[in-house]
Amino acid sequence: MIKMKNITKTYHMGTQEVHALRGVDLQVEKGEFVAIMGPSGSGKSTLMNVIGCLDAPTGGTYILDDVDVSQMSDNQQARVRNQRIGFVFQQFNLLPRTTALKQVALPLMYGGLGRGERLKRAKEALTAVGLNERMDHKPDELSGGQQQRVAIARALATNPSIILADEPTGALDTTTGEEILGIFKQLNSQGITIVVITHDPDVAAVAQRTIWIRDGVIQEHHG
Repeated sequence: MIKMKNITKTYHMGTQEVHALRGVDLQVEKGEFVAIMGPSGSGKSTLMNVIGCLDAPTGGTYILDDVDVSQMSDNQQARVRNQRIGFVFQQFNLLPRTTALKQVALPLMYGGLGRGERLKRAKEALTAVGLNERMDHKPDELSGGQQQRVAIARALATNPSIILADEPTGALDTTTGEEILGIFKQLNSQGITIVVITHDPDVAAVAQRTIWIRDGVIQEHHG
């Protein structure tokens, strides 16, 4: 699913060069549930941006779903992002005055689907995360855990090959966080590949494999 070979990412801050990734080799198989851990400034957010086609690497090769995305233009990367990757963030990134159903249906407009098909897929995705009773609710009528479920449904609705989650339980209390992790496990058991970026060992413990990154280099894998 994900094959990275010698990925580097260098940022220029004034006259300084910041080497965020220093030759990352990473492989994630289809259907895996992987956690990426590392301290602040380790490069894990940069790695997530490269995996998610939000940022192009400075060097190296990145194959996603048998497609070489490392040399793609911004527009080509955006297309890959919309078709193959679902994102879930710590802050749920929901529109304040929009119902759960419309939040989830919105990204499907980019895929050129008709309104009926968009709403059908959105309903299926919300049902998959246990929110079939809350489809007409707006974010301020939902708990934090329910808002994160809407965000997961939004990521699911495009039928992505992979879901990328950045600290998905960071804004939630422990019990709610465990419920959200349960949803990820359930989705993974249905064959969806999941990559979670986290600093929380409890989150990483749910994954099948943990990858440690430090100073822009992958240090170890735990089975």
